[in-house]
Amino acid sequence: MRIHYLQHVPFEGPAAIAEWAQEHGHELVGTRLDRNEPLPALRDFDWLVVMGGPMGVGDRDRYPWMGPELELIREAIAAGRRVLGVCLGAQLIAAALGARVYPARRSVSVPSYRASCGG
Repeated sequence: MRIHYLQHVPFEGPAAIAEWAQEHGHELVGTRLDRNEPLPALRDFDWLVVMGGPMGVGDRDRYPWMGPELELIREAIAAGRRVLGVCLGAQLIAAALGARVYPARRSVSVPSYRASCGG
């Protein structure tokens, strides 16, 4: 499987996702949006992973890459690609699908889980 991750800041890389991809023999490549790297073409991946960052989906005016990124997420979902969002990535997926996204009153911790391709 060809996995492509979108990274927004230097300190929010694929980490455990990269380890999992390697353990399962999947190709993993990424785009560093904080370095103005171009977004991938839809045909170049089977699974899109949208990483986190300290910004929020409401900060689109400050981050010009966010608009095209939202469009890529919409296109990936419409094309039936797998899409996974981590933190900011989850916000972006929700916004791309038309959901209202707003700041939480408090942070929520989520336990670790192991991913499986088995369904």
